[in-house]
Amino acid sequence: MPVWVRDYSWEQTAEAVYLVVPFRAAPLRRDGIFCAERYLKVNSPPFLFEAILYAPIDDVRSTAKIENGSVFFTLYKKEAAMWESLIMENGDKGEMQRIREDAVRKAQEDAKAEAEAKAAQKRERSKFAVEATIKLEDAERERIEELKEKERKKATEEIEKWKEQNEKQKKIHFCQPHQEHRKTPEQSKQEKKRKVKSSNRGTSKSNTISGNMFSEKLKEESIPAPRSASSIEIKFTPRVFPTALRESRIPEEEEWLCKQAEARRIINSDIAELEDLKEEEKNPDWLKDKGNKMFATGNYLAAVNAYNLAIRISNKIPTLYLNRAACHLKLRNLHKAIEDSSKALELLTPPVPDNAKARVKAHVRRGAAFCGLELYAEGLQDYIAALKIEPTNKNVEDDAEKIRHIIQGNE
Repeated sequence: MPVWVRDYSWEQTAEAVYLVVPFRAAPLRRDGIFCAERYLKVNSPPFLFEAILYAPIDDVRSTAKIENGSVFFTLYKKEAAMWESLIMENGDKGEMQRIREDAVRKAQEDAKAEAEAKAAQKRERSKFAVEATIKLEDAERERIEELKEKERKKATEEIEKWKEQNEKQKKIHFCQPHQEHRKTPEQSKQEKKRKVKSSNRGTSKSNTISGNMFSEKLKEESIPAPRSASSIEIKFTPRVFPTALRESRIPEEEEWLCKQAEARRIINSDIAELEDLKEEEKNPDWLKDKGNKMFATGNYLAAVNAYNLAIRISNKIPTLYLNRAACHLKLRNLHKAIEDSSKALELLTPPVPDNAKARVKAHVRRGAAFCGLELYAEGLQDYIAALKIEPTNKNVEDDAEKIRHIIQGNE
């Protein structure tokens, strides 16, 4: 049986009612307060306060504040008038039950309408993000096509110039033989003299050629024979890890490096969206960089779309899940942020110094999502796990201390 709270106090003006309900022996939560047009309820087990109001109020403008173990209501009247009492007196049980049911039904309808409005707004944002991404990609394609067209025009102009130069050279060579046939007597005499001189030069050249051939034979005889074939053994320097040998985890680090290399080799190319993409756009690293740029500009939905496609192409890269979790945190998709952070932690194995920073980010983002859902104990566990990996991180330590204070205040 609940313990009914009767020691409330209230004041009024013509426009508003000020009500104070004390709950000093029980912790109060926002989800335990219900305010409707004619109905008030505060539930903090085992204590319960309920009131059927004397006249209707504006439940949209009215407020409730929790302070010093009491609930302070500010209720704005729909009609400016003085009330004879706070609650409706001399009312039968049937009418009071009807007022309760009407209040609960109206609250459910308002919650449903608000959820539908949020879903419609989310769909509009997603549609806008997709359209914005398509516009950006179209603009980039147009720019590349313009560059290609400029290069094509430049190449055709160079080819045309080269053809014109070849035509001119052909005309020059065609005209030269006709000019040679038309020689004067003086030119013929000079040509005979040149032939005589060239014959004399030919004899001297033949003598020098024979001498050169003899010297080349001598050089060939003095050159040693080629060396015999043999094999050379090549040794590579072993990889040096930053940790001391007594603390080294060489097998784990080698396993981590092999997993990362394997994740980038395995690509799922059987996706319908890949048919219209360019070759570089099918690379998960290229999509990750694109998502990072969208995240930096505040376009979180477009960033999520880029990470989604990258994960469909290669679902073994932990950074993609880690970055998508950050987007979900910004969009307040807290359950999805927890799922992506948990998936990233599954892939960030074995734990080695190379993936320590990524594991810290995954724990912090999952802890932040838990705290957003008011699951402070689970969130604190993730922050403690992050501090075990990086004990010198002051920001994580401060956040963990704040969560401890919240948990102690709720107890």
